[in-house]
Amino acid sequence: MTEYGPLTLHVPEPAVRPGGTPDFSNVKIPKAGAVPRPDVDVEPETIRDLAFSIIRVLNRAGEAVGPWAGLLSDEELIEGMRNMMTLRTFDARMLIAQRQGKTSFYMQHLGEEAISCAFRKALAPGDMNFPTYRQAGLLIAGGYSMVDMMCQVYSNSRDPLKGRQLPVMYSSKEHGFFTISGNLATQYVQAVGWAMASAIRNDSKIAAAWIGDGSTAESDFHAALVFASTYKAPVILNIVNNQWAISTFQGIARGGAGTFAARGLGFGIPSLRVDGNDYLAVYAVAKWAAERARRNLGPTLVEYVTYRVGAHSTSDDPSAYRPKTESDAWPLGDPIMRLKTHLILRGTWSEERHKQAEAEILDTVIAAQKEAESYGTLHAGAKPSAREIFDGVYAEMPPHLRRQRQQAGV
Repeated sequence: MTEYGPLTLHVPEPAVRPGGTPDFSNVKIPKAGAVPRPDVDVEPETIRDLAFSIIRVLNRAGEAVGPWAGLLSDEELIEGMRNMMTLRTFDARMLIAQRQGKTSFYMQHLGEEAISCAFRKALAPGDMNFPTYRQAGLLIAGGYSMVDMMCQVYSNSRDPLKGRQLPVMYSSKEHGFFTISGNLATQYVQAVGWAMASAIRNDSKIAAAWIGDGSTAESDFHAALVFASTYKAPVILNIVNNQWAISTFQGIARGGAGTFAARGLGFGIPSLRVDGNDYLAVYAVAKWAAERARRNLGPTLVEYVTYRVGAHSTSDDPSAYRPKTESDAWPLGDPIMRLKTHLILRGTWSEERHKQAEAEILDTVIAAQKEAESYGTLHAGAKPSAREIFDGVYAEMPPHLRRQRQQAGV
């Protein structure tokens, strides 16, 4: 006989299931402006608390307060507003296109627009992002062609990737946007490797790795942190915690760590949490982390606390695993509405101007969509040639591929 009972396993459970009342009591939100802004060369062990708090700039009234505020001009904030509105409108049009059968698949950014749009403005030309499929704002805020984005979604004759990638898995070296991989965690190790190579070349360009909360449970995530911390790679390690993976709540991947940011502490990496629905806070933290990388102070890990309002993808039904009203209860609000309130408070925006901007942006997106569809959609119009399967893969095509191309008649 033993004095101990049988062993058991702990399986994390979400606070509420479909049909229940949304509960975000576990999200501890400090007052805006309450979290200090450390010197950029701070020793990681002295800022451990930042891995358990949330950096916020915009308060409930829409005021920008605290030590992380004051980094963006009115013009830059208005540009950020328009970028977020463009991404949201782009999403809405592409979601409708998917429902119409014009593409096979789509993934929205609804509720997460501030993260990628603000982060992009903290980077310099030549820096490289290794994104997931929910950072298209990096392209939109960077001036990439919406027509090219839509052509990739449609896999038509003008698809920049020649039909070789799933819809929304964009790629643009010129815009610092590494090819998206459906296996998200691979981006982390590649970003760290790219950053190390940049340092070995004595270059000035930094890298940014992106991952969702669910994929932090994969081994690539931890391997990347080992190399980044050991070699002090010039990389920003971004975790977008939008509360849900495909159909699994974030507690499964997080376990008992408390926060995702806390995982960086064991590697000696300065780790911060930021309000992912606060455009000003995201920009400020990204700028701080980018400066650390450029000054050879090593990596920074940033967790963006946000909420995925839409489905994981057009293949997902979130009503099967979370309450339908949960997004309405999210305590950090809507990123566009929060920045709108701030700009109106500053006297540089208005309800009328917002409606006008919505109409202008919708016209621009529809015009881009019409142009993209003139090159074809999934089931209509021209498509990339089957020859594209073979071209552009090898500098010199090997004999077996030449034979296959001949057999295919392309």
